[in-house]
Amino acid sequence: MQTMDARRKRKLKESIISWGWLTPSLIGVAIFFIIPFCVIIYYSVLDNVYFANFVGLKNYISLLQNTSFLRSLRNTAIFSGISVPLSVVISLWMAFALNSRIPGKSWLRSCFLCPLMVPIASVVLVWQVIFHYHGTLNQVTALFGFAPVDWLKSSWSYMVLTVMFLWKTLGYNMILFMSAIAGIPQDIIEVAELEGANSFYTFLHIKLRYLSPTILFVTILSIISSFKMFREVYLLSGNYPYETMYLLQHFMNNTFESTDYQKLSSAAILLAVIMIIIIGILFLAERKYGKDVEE
Repeated sequence: MQTMDARRKRKLKESIISWGWLTPSLIGVAIFFIIPFCVIIYYSVLDNVYFANFVGLKNYISLLQNTSFLRSLRNTAIFSGISVPLSVVISLWMAFALNSRIPGKSWLRSCFLCPLMVPIASVVLVWQVIFHYHGTLNQVTALFGFAPVDWLKSSWSYMVLTVMFLWKTLGYNMILFMSAIAGIPQDIIEVAELEGANSFYTFLHIKLRYLSPTILFVTILSIISSFKMFREVYLLSGNYPYETMYLLQHFMNNTFESTDYQKLSSAAILLAVIMIIIIGILFLAERKYGKDVEE
């Protein structure tokens, strides 16, 4: 009986100590994330911050009828739908390539990590020099008889953003994948090879299954990064870029400058719901695909 009481006292003491260490972080999360998010939800159902008249879903309906919001949502969806899969697939391929026996692996790794150390303003300046109407790329293509293209003010702007996004994210994603590849049990691969499994079967049914948590993590990071491309586009073309480069962050920034907090709050809530749905689907897919590995 005394032993049981001692165990309970020890568990209670450990619980108190744990909550004591967690409390400052929980307070910070509540102050800077949970409470502001609740305030945004509150603002999204009002007609005005000062009069505070409840209007229900009117702000959301008005937002979904706003052409600027729909354009920014479509552009962001297309950009993320193109750039995120490319970032995940290419970085995974690079990780496997650099994990094999090729000369100059250390040098190549350092090169791919260089974008993480370069300031964004410098990167944008280089991109402006390359993709300007009178820039480097048009001068090179002119040698082959192609007409110049205004890359930043045409439908090709998606390509410019995608190239910039890949240049910025591939190195970091590659390092994450290389760390995960190093943790794959080699004995399972050796047994599969002894049983006659080819390299494609080993990659698809063993390596990818053990990499599924990292693939999920890298995909979520890439999605978040794709939604945060406002800074680069803003430095490239300002508040109101070409139509295909007008992203959700542009809409929110311009709405904030016009002090339309109801519209801004509604857009933020819709964006949060979209992100929750996407990440939830990714978690379900990863749980189903990697279930047998966890067991």
